[in-house]
Amino acid sequence: MIKHFWGSYLVLIAVSIAAFFLWGLGGLYIVLLLALLEVSLSFDNAVVNAKILEAMDPIWQKRFIVWGIPIAVFGMRCVIPVIIVWAVSNMSLIQTFVFAVSDTEKYSEVLRENEDIIYAFGGAFLIMVAQSFYFDKSRKIFWIEFWENNFIVQRVSQIKSIAIICATAGGIALLAITDSASIGIAYFLGVLLFEIIHKANALFPSSGARSGFAGFMYLEVLDASFSLDGVIGAFALSDNIFIIMMGLGVGALFVRSITLFLVHKGSIVEYRYLEHGAYYAIFVLALIMFMKIFWEVEEWITGSIGAIFIVSAFIHSIIINKRQFG
Repeated sequence: MIKHFWGSYLVLIAVSIAAFFLWGLGGLYIVLLLALLEVSLSFDNAVVNAKILEAMDPIWQKRFIVWGIPIAVFGMRCVIPVIIVWAVSNMSLIQTFVFAVSDTEKYSEVLRENEDIIYAFGGAFLIMVAQSFYFDKSRKIFWIEFWENNFIVQRVSQIKSIAIICATAGGIALLAITDSASIGIAYFLGVLLFEIIHKANALFPSSGARSGFAGFMYLEVLDASFSLDGVIGAFALSDNIFIIMMGLGVGALFVRSITLFLVHKGSIVEYRYLEHGAYYAIFVLALIMFMKIFWEVEEWITGSIGAIFIVSAFIHSIIINKRQFG
């Protein structure tokens, strides 16, 4: 287990020292708090990533580690918020980055003013991820049998493009309630992005559906969707983009370490319901993102609900394993 986490611990120590000398105990405390926030919000992401990663070719597994970590730390937690502000403002990309560094308070204000668009996009993508699991006709193992494998679900799952139909209905309802074209566009862009990646997977042989570039991109977009919630929540703790990047970056490293640990230990197979718990957590996270368009929802609630599903699935898996294998 140590070999999967030693790199993350080294970075944590280095970042903690840097944060202490740059911003004192207060800055260090926020960095550690943000790292904990990221891990709590993204543990279900680690479980899903592990399931996908274990089916990928070894070369792409290595690329996910080597390339994926800097993308997750610097791309998803630093660059994406800058791109979001750039997209909704009249500034150039360079001006936006300078703005993010020089006037962090105003930058966070602009980002928060457009958080509804961000939540609509991330929620739509994650709802498609959850539906891809829930309506998967090839799935043989069910956790909550009466809910996942009842007569209605069996029949509805046979309908072609049922996930798109449900997502479209949800998008129309969201558009009608909010009466916001920008939220509607963001929502359907999230659905479209999932479909593009999903269709790209179909171009590969069945044995490599998610074993190459398409799988790598799917994992990165999935990671981005999870990070959106954490990035927005981070600005409630600090306006300093460097503190946010350091805290969320350390958290992202630990999430990747957890992913690798799960893959190498074979925990997804050993604990049969762990994947189910993760997808339930993803579904709830998507719903919470939509709720945040209308109401304020504390980050600790989001992280706690996800943890409850995963811990419950883990414990239930242990109970079933003991019954079957003694």
